[in-house]
Amino acid sequence: MPERDAVSWTIMVVGLNRAARFGEAVRTFLDMLADGLAPTQFTLTNVLSSCAATEAGRAGRKVHSFVVKLGLGSCVPVANSVLNMYGKSGDAETARAVFERMPMRSVSSWNAMVSLNAHLGRMDLALSTFESMPDRTIISWNAVIAGYNQNGLDAEALRFFSRMLSDSSMEPDDITITSVLSACANLGMVSIGKQVHAYILRCGTPYTCQVTNALISMYAKSGSVENARGVMDQAVVDDLNVISFTALLEGYVKLGDMERAKEIFDVMSNRDVVAWTAMIVGYQQNGHNDEAIELFRLMIRSGPEPNSYTLAAVLSVCASLACLEYGKQIHCKAIRSTQEQSSSVSNAILTVYARSGNLPWARRVFDWVRWRKEKVTWTSMIVALAQHGLGEDSVGLFEEMLCVGVKPDRITYVGVLSACAHAGFVDQGKRYYQQMQDMHGIVPEMSHYACMVDLLARSGLLSEAQEFIQQMPVEPDAIAWGSLLSACRMHKNADLAELAAEKLLSVDPDNSGAYTALSNVYSACGRWNDAAKIWKRRKDKAVKKETGFSWTHIQNRVHVFGADDVLHPQRDAVYRTAAKMWEDIKKAGFVPDLQSVLHDVDDELKEEMLSRHSEKLAIAFGLISTPEGTTLRIMKNLRVCNDCHTAIKFISKVADREIILRDATRFHHFRDGLCSCKDYW
Repeated sequence: MPERDAVSWTIMVVGLNRAARFGEAVRTFLDMLADGLAPTQFTLTNVLSSCAATEAGRAGRKVHSFVVKLGLGSCVPVANSVLNMYGKSGDAETARAVFERMPMRSVSSWNAMVSLNAHLGRMDLALSTFESMPDRTIISWNAVIAGYNQNGLDAEALRFFSRMLSDSSMEPDDITITSVLSACANLGMVSIGKQVHAYILRCGTPYTCQVTNALISMYAKSGSVENARGVMDQAVVDDLNVISFTALLEGYVKLGDMERAKEIFDVMSNRDVVAWTAMIVGYQQNGHNDEAIELFRLMIRSGPEPNSYTLAAVLSVCASLACLEYGKQIHCKAIRSTQEQSSSVSNAILTVYARSGNLPWARRVFDWVRWRKEKVTWTSMIVALAQHGLGEDSVGLFEEMLCVGVKPDRITYVGVLSACAHAGFVDQGKRYYQQMQDMHGIVPEMSHYACMVDLLARSGLLSEAQEFIQQMPVEPDAIAWGSLLSACRMHKNADLAELAAEKLLSVDPDNSGAYTALSNVYSACGRWNDAAKIWKRRKDKAVKKETGFSWTHIQNRVHVFGADDVLHPQRDAVYRTAAKMWEDIKKAGFVPDLQSVLHDVDDELKEEMLSRHSEKLAIAFGLISTPEGTTLRIMKNLRVCNDCHTAIKFISKVADREIILRDATRFHHFRDGLCSCKDYW
């Protein structure tokens, strides 16, 4: 155009704004000013709309200055646009000042202030502004209902919706229905959700995409997955999108029905990161760790870029399996994608290293993120140090946590009390137990009581532990009685063991560990007849003994071993190595602990049974599958027995290997014939 007037520029600004090309609209407006042309009210309202859409508060303030210079502040459409711009930019104070100076306040002005305060979570101001309105529209009611819903005040959202139906003539629209159904979903109130669904059918509210998604999500989150599936089957295909399918998928995941969840996932044509993450989290939460890792690998190859929730979930799988190498790879990916800065990801990385036995790297991650002063990070490190037998370091870090002003919670105290129990710090444990209540107002829970019983019992204070249990204000659980029973075995107190076992079985009749522990006590005291009676009693009650197994992760594969394992493809080589290892450590001075065998058989057979415990077979496999000097990392689902603990100390010295064993209660770091637990476990 050879000549451009204000109308031409305004048409371009309006067109770009309506085409959602907001940045270009703002730049065109600035070029218009550079041409020396004065904007009209239509130019200003549209460019302010573009600033609001992009939350460009800085550019919006410049436009506002032109509004003032041109004397258009009293123009209602322009003033409303200024108000909306500040609201969308999150500048509540300036928005309020603009609102107070408006000579005439339209309904849209009032609605803008209600929406702004509700969006920022200032529900008291939103409600007081709503109550002051001379006229209310459906937008006014929706702003308050949505504000309550989005700020976690779902019960208030439902009450306000009820008030809308009873106190006004307003008919809810699809936005109202969507917020109300979201509140029902968050509260798990499927009965009210069904009433809203019935209202939709009765009043003929249009089944928009938003309403359909909200109904599916409400039913799925409330556990009524079949109802959610029914809504989906009846919906118009064009109204179904990734949100609908993901909501249904998450409903099946919540029920643990991963097969149906996978069916939904497979038919989704456009899977976003939320759908992929939902499936991975579902596999992880339901114990399908291999499937979770395989799906994550597929996502890396052909899916969207994983977000922090995805990485945290798959890192949790790595921690469960102690897959250190794969955990390192994901750590590298988190660094490259800057997701490492996410609290959930960094804490998950710390946990992977800690649960894989690599405490130095766990500490390195902690030192990198500790400046955030998040209690979950401090707690994770305190627990990790305790599990690795570093009681002094765990307690020291707890004291440092208090000094820097990070307030501990109940889980932190479980960690530090556990550290005291594993290290034998009886007096400190008692002090922390009291401090938890007096200084931080934390009411003890069963986990804290169990830690105190464990602390006293491990230290040989069995009578005091029994007295503590009797004075507990709640009924002791299986963990508390189990801790006392385990200590009775250690200190060979058969009478108290009988009491603890009976109490444990009264709480958990199918607890095979109670029979095993009591039998161990009798065996340690040479009471073989009593031990046999316990085994017969277990057999008569058809209580299955928990099978012990160990596993190790080598060359991207998990290798699992049971006692006397005959299923492993390299069993012959494993048994030859295990036999040689047994003879070598005996020559080095190792004496088998025959009392660790619970069967009354001859000593030669006892020794053969001991040599084939699952952790010894896993170590033998590690010795033939890794280069010399490589650290071996072994996991076991049960507590390591006395014989294996002593044997592994000798193996670490004879084979010149560091061996890290994670059993059901803690880590043991074996090196040069010594264990990090100092034989106190």
